[in-house]
Amino acid sequence: MIYCKQSADLICSLKNQCKSIKEIHQIHSQIITRGLLSLHPSSASYLHATILHTFNSVISSPPQPPHRHHPISIHYPLSIFNLISNPSIFCWNTIIRSHTLLSLPENAVFFFIRMRRRCVRPDAHTFPFVLKACAQLRELSLAKTIQSQSLKFGFTTDVFVCNNLIHVYCHCGLIDDAYKVLDESAHRDVVSYNVILDGLVKAGETERARQVFEEMPTRDSATWGTMLSGYTQTKHYNECLDLYDQMLVLGIHPDNTSLVSVLSSCSRLGKLEKGKEVHDHIKRSKIQIDSFLCTALVDFYSKCGCIEIAMEIFEATSDKNLFTWNAMLVGLAINSHGKMLLNFFSKMVKNRVKPDGVTFLGVLLGCSHAGLIDEARTLFAEMEVVYGVPKELKHYGSMADLLGRGGLIKEAMEMIESMPMSGDVFVWGSLLGGCKLHGNVEVAEKAAECIMEISPEDGGVYSTMADIYANAKRWDDLTKIRRLRDSRRVKKNAGCSLIELDGVSHEFVSECTRPMGMEKRKLKILCWLLMILCLAQIPSRLALENIRIAHSKNLRSIVQESQGLGIMTLNGNRELQEQDAVMLAKGQKGGRGSGGGTIDRVPHKSESWNEAAHQLGIFVVVITFCILQFLVS
Repeated sequence: MIYCKQSADLICSLKNQCKSIKEIHQIHSQIITRGLLSLHPSSASYLHATILHTFNSVISSPPQPPHRHHPISIHYPLSIFNLISNPSIFCWNTIIRSHTLLSLPENAVFFFIRMRRRCVRPDAHTFPFVLKACAQLRELSLAKTIQSQSLKFGFTTDVFVCNNLIHVYCHCGLIDDAYKVLDESAHRDVVSYNVILDGLVKAGETERARQVFEEMPTRDSATWGTMLSGYTQTKHYNECLDLYDQMLVLGIHPDNTSLVSVLSSCSRLGKLEKGKEVHDHIKRSKIQIDSFLCTALVDFYSKCGCIEIAMEIFEATSDKNLFTWNAMLVGLAINSHGKMLLNFFSKMVKNRVKPDGVTFLGVLLGCSHAGLIDEARTLFAEMEVVYGVPKELKHYGSMADLLGRGGLIKEAMEMIESMPMSGDVFVWGSLLGGCKLHGNVEVAEKAAECIMEISPEDGGVYSTMADIYANAKRWDDLTKIRRLRDSRRVKKNAGCSLIELDGVSHEFVSECTRPMGMEKRKLKILCWLLMILCLAQIPSRLALENIRIAHSKNLRSIVQESQGLGIMTLNGNRELQEQDAVMLAKGQKGGRGSGGGTIDRVPHKSESWNEAAHQLGIFVVVITFCILQFLVS
């Protein structure tokens, strides 16, 4: 009875208290030392199965910071499984899942085959684990075999089986087949749509993914996070921020994954104010800043030039990984804090964080910007010897850039020639930039020749060589390089810059003197339309004549009716019309009898006056049009 209670207590500890592999080992050792396995053989299988299940729970959950860097081996759960004489389907499922979680898909499939050879009937939990292994292997034929097995045992309608089958097809790039499985599935949930959405995003089909997103009956945080991540990965940064704003309007709280994507988009667009709003939302919502979110915040503030804020966030966060350290180090590099960068690298090594290739790339970049040639030489030599980091082309390119900036063109050339691999465009381009800076035409010609062989369509090398020849006053060579560029029809890729003004990012393209040319052309068209409309409103000379005649008739009729006279028909003589127009002001001196009164005649205005008014209107419109055109140009 005492042993049963001890077993129950240990099993409860396994299920509820174990948060690491080390704790599982401790409880397992207690089970062995207390003799629970030997005294109670009937419960041994259950204890072993519980240990395996707890192991999977630990490795599938996010690792805690103290245990983040500890490697996990499959040997321990495998040794536990081999102690079970007659494994149940639960034990088989557990060991298959262990191999899948540890990215050992071949072994997972092997255990499934071994299970079937022992005539163990699979259940609904077996096939999702095996299908995940097929997705990791990208073995479509094997996945179809597993699908036929699920059909044989009647599990094709199971939502978990269908979702993992959709995942296999999406992982293999067969989106249409995944749609077919989704359409044929009688039981689908939000995970089914999320798997399709994730497959479309990874395939780069963001428009189709957005269509699926809009058609989804329900959405969860993973749905929004997947769509935001897709926009960021495909460089649709503005769409990512628009979708984030839509989330907030709908009252949906973004998770850490979504916030990482939004901050990444803000850093790419240089939207400092928008990124600060996201950071304020994190503070207000009291969101726990993990290593990924900390990395995104550090990267955002560093790229926006706020290196002090980035350092504060880095120091305030306890959960850091290698990516967080690299983000801070690269931030110091791009902001030209060379000395601070070297001190930070020393601090990184003291904290036992093993640097990688990205770390040294940032260090070399920072030394290049700060002109720290000797320090860069030392670290470059220690990469492989001291830190065990292999040198890649990007490291040689950064070193060539540093030496070229420092005027050590000969040393840079010797380093490139002694490389164990052939140089690429980045390596030779770095050397070419140094040659341009210090006017070394001979080495520049060799570097340019290598670039043209590697990438004939690179237009930047022609422009750089043209500048080098112009600075050296070698006009014949300048003409030759330009003719060569024109004969090959090579164009230089235009660069662009971003600037944020009043919360709006404006993009400026190089070699474009009028970044708002389209808007100006629209304004010019509007100016032309405005002039046409104004000219149409200025009456012509004939129109003015008709207006005066009609007005005169109306006045004559009013005067005659007021004196009881009949309405007379007037002829169109201009002088008579002007005489009639005066009647309203002066009236008639006497009634119209046999003698009849006389009407004082007013001399008519000069016809040139109307013509002058007409010309003046046209002149005003034309002058206004010219002023608008000048302001728009």
